[in-house]
Amino acid sequence: MSKRKSTAKRTDDSWSAVFHPEFLEDLRYWVKVDRKIAFRILDILEDTSRDPFTGIGKPEHLKYLPSGTWSRRLTQEHRIVYLIKEDRIHFLQARYHY
Repeated sequence: MSKRKSTAKRTDDSWSAVFHPEFLEDLRYWVKVDRKIAFRILDILEDTSRDPFTGIGKPEHLKYLPSGTWSRRLTQEHRIVYLIKEDRIHFLQARYHY
C-alpha cells in the first residue's frame, strides 16, 4: 500500500543516494554478522535508486516520521529507512525498526 506524491515521481532515473553514518555502520555490521542480509541491502539499494516508491522489500510510507520517510523490509525484524528529498534518497539506517 504505497502512496506516491506525483511531484516526487521522476522519469529520468536521476536519484542521487546519500548514505548517513548510521546506515554505513549498519551495513558494516551486516557484512560481519550475516552477509546474506548485506547482499539483500545492496539489492534493495539498487531497486530503491530506480524507484523509491515500488519494488522489493515492500516499500512503506512512514506517517509518524518526517514527510518523505519510507522503509523497506530486510527481515521480519529489520528495515532499511530512507528519506526522499528533492532528487536525493537519504539512506538513514539498515537495522531494527524505525
